[in-house]
Amino acid sequence: LPLTLGIVDEFRKEGLRIFGPDKNAAKLEGSKAFAKQFMKKYEIPTAEYDIVTDINDGIKLLKIRKYPLVIKADGLAAGKGVIICQNETEAIDTIIDIMQSNIFGNAGNKVVIEEYIEGKEVSLLCFTDGKTIQPMETASDYKRALDNDEGLNTGGMGSISPSPYYTQDIQYLCEKIMQKTLTGVKSEGFDYRGVIYIGLMLTKDGPKVLEYNARFGDPETEALLPRLESDLVDVIEAVVDKRLSECEINWQKEKAVCVVLTSKGYPREYKVNYPIEIKKTESYVFHAGTTIDDNKLVTSGGRVLAVTALAESFDKAHEIVYRDIGKIEFEGKTYRVDIGKL
Repeated sequence: LPLTLGIVDEFRKEGLRIFGPDKNAAKLEGSKAFAKQFMKKYEIPTAEYDIVTDINDGIKLLKIRKYPLVIKADGLAAGKGVIICQNETEAIDTIIDIMQSNIFGNAGNKVVIEEYIEGKEVSLLCFTDGKTIQPMETASDYKRALDNDEGLNTGGMGSISPSPYYTQDIQYLCEKIMQKTLTGVKSEGFDYRGVIYIGLMLTKDGPKVLEYNARFGDPETEALLPRLESDLVDVIEAVVDKRLSECEINWQKEKAVCVVLTSKGYPREYKVNYPIEIKKTESYVFHAGTTIDDNKLVTSGGRVLAVTALAESFDKAHEIVYRDIGKIEFEGKTYRVDIGKL
């Protein structure tokens, strides 16, 4: 949100150093319609789509489309604005919820109706200074709320790094997407000095871009950064000074498994303000939906904590992380048990 509101432009106006894209570039995440038009313009593979600003036009379209399909609120919706609809009835209910009942507020004034594509998801986060783009190690996110990829779409229930699905035969195609994205950034005149997150779906027709984020996206970041050997501050300095091409970024070989602990009911309604108890863990414990109330750590959001373990194999990291989850308690603690089981 601060990026889409132009925090970078304000800092730069005052001659202050800041890591992130300017307001125009942040539209790649802030508007799904803008992102799709950008992909089309720069020949970046993505799912077929229509952009709808009138609910009646949307309903007419839904009557002639193939199912399942995907409906996306155009603006920022805290990771919840993407809904997969199995049939016409579901789709019409969804578009009414978004465009008429305003369940996502102004984010739903415009929607993208998109072809449903299938495959494994890979997140390719990259550093860019607007001249050079350098990929980080890969990660894969678990979007669905329930085990075996069932249930509602969420902001992410866990992640693993490196992605086991990012094989050499698709690496070339993904790097091509990365370079085309940089070409677009340059051609549009964006001042992009930060992280560009490319969310990919590995379909039978090759990798396609699902979305862009204009920042470190989670929970992939919580799996990636523990594997970073280089000093993050050095990388950020190089990006801000537009000398990323001189920067060598090194990564640990270990595998990372990150599991998100959520409040019961997430991504729908949930209660907060439950005390959290954390005993000593081998894993990293990242705080998200937590706060201090009356000197006590309590829950304050849907995604409460992200717990990350590193080990020589996914199986070992899986074992460590779930053992450590047993050392964390709060009422309504909910999580998937299959993160890192390939």
